[in-house]
Amino acid sequence: LVGALASSPLRAAAAPDYPPAPRGPVIDDYFGTKVPDPYRWLEDLDSAPTQAWIDAESRLSAQFLGALPSRDAFRKRLDELWNYSREAVPHRAGSRYFYTHNDGLQNQPVLMVRDGENSAPRVLLDPNTLSAGGTVAMSSFVPSPDGRWVVYGTARSGSDWNEYRVRDAATGADSAEVLTRIKFSDASWTRDGRGFFYSRYPDAPAASDDKPAAVFDDLSGQALYYHRVGTPQREDLRIFAIPEHPKWFVAGRVSDSGRYLFISAVEGSNDDNRLWVVELGDPKAPKVTATPRLLIDDFDASQVPIGDAGGKILLLTDRDAPRRRVAAMDLSHPEPKHWVTLVPESADTLTDALLANGQLIVSAMHDASTRLLRYTTAGKPLPPIELPRLGSVAPGALSGDPEQPELFYAYTSYTKPATIYGVDLASGRQRVFHQPELRFDPAQYTTEQVFYRSLDGTRIPMFISYRRGFERNGAAPAFLHGYGGFDIPKVPDFDPSALAWMERGGVYAVANLRGGGEYGQQWHEAGTRDRKQNVFDDFYAAGRYLVEQKYTQAPKLAIWGRSNGGLLVGASINQHPEFWGAAVATVGVMDMLRFHRFTVGYAWTSDYGSSDSKEGFDVLIRYSPLHTVRPGTHYPPTLITTGDHDDRVFPAHSFKYAAALQAAQAGDAPILIRIDRDAGHGGGKPVAKLLDEEADKLAFMWHYTAGN
Repeated sequence: LVGALASSPLRAAAAPDYPPAPRGPVIDDYFGTKVPDPYRWLEDLDSAPTQAWIDAESRLSAQFLGALPSRDAFRKRLDELWNYSREAVPHRAGSRYFYTHNDGLQNQPVLMVRDGENSAPRVLLDPNTLSAGGTVAMSSFVPSPDGRWVVYGTARSGSDWNEYRVRDAATGADSAEVLTRIKFSDASWTRDGRGFFYSRYPDAPAASDDKPAAVFDDLSGQALYYHRVGTPQREDLRIFAIPEHPKWFVAGRVSDSGRYLFISAVEGSNDDNRLWVVELGDPKAPKVTATPRLLIDDFDASQVPIGDAGGKILLLTDRDAPRRRVAAMDLSHPEPKHWVTLVPESADTLTDALLANGQLIVSAMHDASTRLLRYTTAGKPLPPIELPRLGSVAPGALSGDPEQPELFYAYTSYTKPATIYGVDLASGRQRVFHQPELRFDPAQYTTEQVFYRSLDGTRIPMFISYRRGFERNGAAPAFLHGYGGFDIPKVPDFDPSALAWMERGGVYAVANLRGGGEYGQQWHEAGTRDRKQNVFDDFYAAGRYLVEQKYTQAPKLAIWGRSNGGLLVGASINQHPEFWGAAVATVGVMDMLRFHRFTVGYAWTSDYGSSDSKEGFDVLIRYSPLHTVRPGTHYPPTLITTGDHDDRVFPAHSFKYAAALQAAQAGDAPILIRIDRDAGHGGGKPVAKLLDEEADKLAFMWHYTAGN
């Protein structure tokens, strides 16, 4: 196999002439082990040497990718496939319905409002007018309970930093105040509609005008505040903080009844949380400064308040239930031993729950596909909501109100974009609220779910999609996608890029790796810390299955992943360089010894561990992509992508890995890095930028797996 890859006509005649990347003298000592870090200088993003390297690498990748034979055809087809109307589930507030809409190729979705169910929609906020090129995105919106106001967040250049403003839903005029220093926060209104709770960080240290480094400043001291509409941010009430634990994240959510504020604190990126309650009293005159009362004083489990019903607090929890259950808490006896189970744990993983029309609606995951279940608030089962097969309702794609009869949900699959449905919960009747008009026929494509064995024998699910008429003879190019981390499941989701690949005869596969949330807490933990190698083994085994079952063959198999999935690709490249036909690693975590020192990386130690302990170092050094690059190895064609404003996964992860891989490459296959300007981790990326990146990704993979 190694020889076949090395002599393949798809490989370039000579490796590219890479920009110089001098090796520096930095050597770190980890518990007596000396570890060189020769590209530490690339962590100084604004230095002249780093900027010169970025410019040179960008010129190289732009020239190379732009010359790929299929690049323009992919870009043109993506324009066509992406050009369909998209809407999110509506949120009812008062008599109004709020939702986002994109005509097709708008860089950013537009916030729409209907003043009644049968009223014509109108534009409330068009983020495309806020910047040239669509680099300012609306990151969130939350209407007040009466529908009079909408608090909305905006983010610039893909950053996680947000600014909040408040807009009058009738006039479209903004209130005067602008709220800043907001990151990893939601807004939650009091029932009187006069204000909302949100989380923010202290003011930033002084910085020069628009200095990019300010994007990456320290995250410490998040606190919960209450803001009244029409007042300046300096008058906001500080409601809750934990100064002795400045790295913890805090969030507040008002119950639908308006009688309670629930405050949650988490110490990392997992869902285990401590929980407080503030009894607000009269929802029309809430006591927002009432003293919080501690309910749960440990990080042993996750407990997410769903709402209050029958004098009890309903919780979605994995306490004593790795695949989650719904339990009722009596605030007079909040200890877990007194909880009453309403929806017991089962073989399906519960992922979301809300109250609508006096019913409990629960989203359950069965082998990574969604089921929507209904119960009374006392836990009595009701007929489920019928859904198509092999699709998903993503968390957040459910919308309902305890006092309203209609529930909305968005349902999607690998071969069909999201359709918005409304369900009359009294009668069970469903209607289509929004169905996109498509420029392809979904009936021409199919998805099957298979189960394969990982290297240790664990049974792993995988979705495989392709065009009807496909023959399993090993001739088709394929690309394999995975994530495997942070309790996040990979559920069926429509991707026009995958469709463009399948149209040409390619196979698209998504593996449900350990570390994700497909089968609850134990599945997640089986892919964390000293068990992280399971994730890479699951991915490699997925590739072997595709080859053995003749969906493709090894020289025609590409891999792609983003963020934690970028780490997955980097580790897979290094561990099995001879197996993959091409690889694309997007905004990946590549330096596993230093990830916790950048931006919000410290929160990921719950999944990864940390090199600050010898135990953690001994695990991380074995698979860290940056540290397992071997000079003199024939690596597959590799495209690394990142954004220069990525304040989630620091761009230097990709910079250092690219420099190391280029220096180590013994073959002629290219190692390229594509660095997007004015872009972040991916959220809010303008459609035009997104399609350019996707066309480059597809053309690169296609060239090295299909040969044109």
